[in-house]
Amino acid sequence: MTDKQLPLFEMDTDNVTQAQSHDQAPDDQETHFSKYIVYVDESGDHSLKSIDDQYPIFVLAFCVFHKRHYSEVIVPALEKFKFNYFGHDQVVLHAHEIRKEEGAFTIFRNREEKDQFLNQLTNIIECSNFILISCTIDKRELAKRGEIKTNPYHLALGFCIESLYGFLQEKDQQNRRTHVVVECRGKKEDSELELEFRRICDGKNKLGLPLPFEVIFSDKKVMSSGLQLADLVARPIGLDFLKPMQKNRAFAVLKKKFYCVGGRKQVGKNYEGRGMRIYPAQKSEKPR
Repeated sequence: MTDKQLPLFEMDTDNVTQAQSHDQAPDDQETHFSKYIVYVDESGDHSLKSIDDQYPIFVLAFCVFHKRHYSEVIVPALEKFKFNYFGHDQVVLHAHEIRKEEGAFTIFRNREEKDQFLNQLTNIIECSNFILISCTIDKRELAKRGEIKTNPYHLALGFCIESLYGFLQEKDQQNRRTHVVVECRGKKEDSELELEFRRICDGKNKLGLPLPFEVIFSDKKVMSSGLQLADLVARPIGLDFLKPMQKNRAFAVLKKKFYCVGGRKQVGKNYEGRGMRIYPAQKSEKPR
């Protein structure tokens, strides 16, 4: 991954070393939990009854973090970013509100200030180590196929879980419990999602295997750095699909995050069909 340091962040090496030795289990200590935590967010809605011509897709994004890096580096960096811009950390970084300059994001006096804000936020994402797994559902194609009863969220979930298991196999963490954190959307939606998640993990998947994943529903009010980052990455993936020729700096950064063939030595290459899924598959996408 990148050798850059996270901006707006200083770390006392001695303190971190002490925290690792006293407060955290060594990586090789026996535990039922994997070394990774997954945060999930989506872009677009999953309705097939009314499809938005401007954004006729649904994107599901999994951000997979190593727990030590996440807790010791990423969370403090985002917290300090908020302190610098807002004077406190009780702000949820939400892509829609940032884009529309709503809520807490009315602080920009001009375009230059907003660009500086976005550039620093993009730099944090670029310098953060995480693995990205996504699935983009083209709802127009589903409608053409007559798959009106298909739930794009559930469909994308299956693809992403399959890729997640492949990544954890590479890290020898596939037999340990990995938590997948999603944002609450509503009682009915959450119940349906939990049922589908359990169904997939019970063996109703392309692998035909029981999977040791556990879904966690997080309230929107919870200040989760992982969920905020997941929210920030989902839409750029969708925009790259819809407008591949349009400049998209955010996606250019994310390309190096996707789970790909060849591991760290091949970041930014061979991720189509592996870390980034599209359904229905395009002719250029590698077969599953």
